[in-house]
Amino acid sequence: MRKLIIIITIFVVMILPVKLKAIDSYVVMDSDSGRVLGSSNMNERMLVASTSKIMTAIVALENYEVTDVLCAGDEILEVYGSMIYIDKGECMTLYDILVGLMLRSGNDAAMVIATNTLGYDEFINKMNETASRIGMKNTVFLNPHGLDDKTKNYSTAYDMALLMRYATKNKLFMEITKIPKYTVTTTVETHLWHNKNELLGMYKFATSGKTGYTDRSGYIFVSSASKAYEDLIVVTMKDQDRFNTHKKMYEEYFDKYDRYKVLDKYTFVIKEDYYKKYHLYIKDDVYMMLNKSELDKINVNVELVKKKKVKSGDIVGSAKIYVGGEFVEEAYIYALDKNDKFKRFKSWLFFWK
Repeated sequence: MRKLIIIITIFVVMILPVKLKAIDSYVVMDSDSGRVLGSSNMNERMLVASTSKIMTAIVALENYEVTDVLCAGDEILEVYGSMIYIDKGECMTLYDILVGLMLRSGNDAAMVIATNTLGYDEFINKMNETASRIGMKNTVFLNPHGLDDKTKNYSTAYDMALLMRYATKNKLFMEITKIPKYTVTTTVETHLWHNKNELLGMYKFATSGKTGYTDRSGYIFVSSASKAYEDLIVVTMKDQDRFNTHKKMYEEYFDKYDRYKVLDKYTFVIKEDYYKKYHLYIKDDVYMMLNKSELDKINVNVELVKKKKVKSGDIVGSAKIYVGGEFVEEAYIYALDKNDKFKRFKSWLFFWK
């Protein structure tokens, strides 16, 4: 099958980027596009400690019901350190345990979740399958908690930013991770957990985050923030002043970058004779954080595949977006038979008649 390539240049108004003091390893990412706005050693593999629990929470949320009840067993005896102090035989809903996992960073909560949902080994497999699916190429998870004495979880600042970008699309994850404190009463006792993410209290635009620390990993922090419809993610590795660092980065990058609509789903038009019987479209608008120095540097390459048989709703290509020659994101292009489009329009008119 041959590809047709169409180049579109987009002109936008932007502002200059920012320079940050040296940090061993960090990433500032545009959550909309996944574009890296600033980084240092972002692909260096490191131990990620309890930030592993972001993936633990996502796997649990995607594969189990939060209303289901889990009961702790002998698995809680295998971990130490930060705990929710659930007792053997004590039961909670998955939602409650996820709150303990993310607020208190409970290693025992991670073990209860992994063991009593998919089963421990299958849960770890699902963590790595999910990592692979969302593009975390330099990541391996060997446990659900992040402790690194027996088994170790490795990732990079860039991969953890990809994970956080993915996690921010999950409403329950965002709801849970923003809770300041939480009380749950079981048949055994009452638990009170406070959120360890201090950024939530010191920066009003912070929306989520997860801390991590072991003697081997140092201080790790993964967070997100939203301001005026602009969404950023920051990851820092081995930074003891992590909360102040993240606040400073957010303030600087929100100030220096703005959000622009690069592709509009309503005005996106491709005229191509091969598909003249079809309406070609993208499903969603495409947004991106940009600065002034990138004026005239936004290119969109439209690549269409000449398919012999096409049904309405089939993907027939993609619009690949580049900034200064660097690939950032792509939007799939779908085909809709123009007869189907007309029928849908008539149906819509009849509905409102």
